[in-house]
Amino acid sequence: MADDQLTNESTLTDVTLGGSDHDDPAVDSSATALPTDTALPTDTGDSVIDVRDPVAAQISDEQCAAGLEALLMVTDQPITALELAAALEAPVTQVEETLDRLAAEYLEQGRGFELRNVAEGWRFYSAASCADIVGKYATEERSARLTHAALETLAVVAYKQPVSRARIGAIRGVSVDGVMRTLITRGLVVEMETDPHTGAILYGTTSFFLERMGLQSVSQLPPIEDHLPDLAVLDELIGPSL
Repeated sequence: MADDQLTNESTLTDVTLGGSDHDDPAVDSSATALPTDTALPTDTGDSVIDVRDPVAAQISDEQCAAGLEALLMVTDQPITALELAAALEAPVTQVEETLDRLAAEYLEQGRGFELRNVAEGWRFYSAASCADIVGKYATEERSARLTHAALETLAVVAYKQPVSRARIGAIRGVSVDGVMRTLITRGLVVEMETDPHTGAILYGTTSFFLERMGLQSVSQLPPIEDHLPDLAVLDELIGPSL
């Protein structure tokens, strides 16, 4: 009887805590999606706050605006209002209202940046009125030097094209969204086609890339097999679905 009770308690602990054999960081994204009527709690130590509650954990408008600006300044990809609300421990309705207000204020003030709500979430963008200035700066010779991360990403695109952004990131082991935007802005990388199986956008190098490299085609790129693991093995490790 004691052994049965111990087994039951151990099983309950595994169910509650996720078990001792669930240390794999990989998470099924489909299992983490929240339905629209599911509360997203925020742990504040003494209590749990439901950020979907319009009156829970109300913070001042000044605190909300400052916090949103700080978070949006450090993100390199759009972030949803729900994620911002969880980070600020504030009601999502207050966050949404503050985002709309800030976006309108920036436009009214004629600032050099805009706060936009795109499909994936909110993010700062340079103002359309400053496109010429930004474009000139991005393509000037003084800003032509690429970072080490950009050079690595460009090499992956050059040797594996056409290749998806997810596959590039898998090969490098880091997110490449920001670097890819830089390479596209510099005219070195371009969208080539869409994968018919996954729908992913496939990227390749441009004629400008060949011109800067002094090549007529990518077939003239120097061989790199001696410096890399076997590409077939690499493809097998990464997986064909990317």
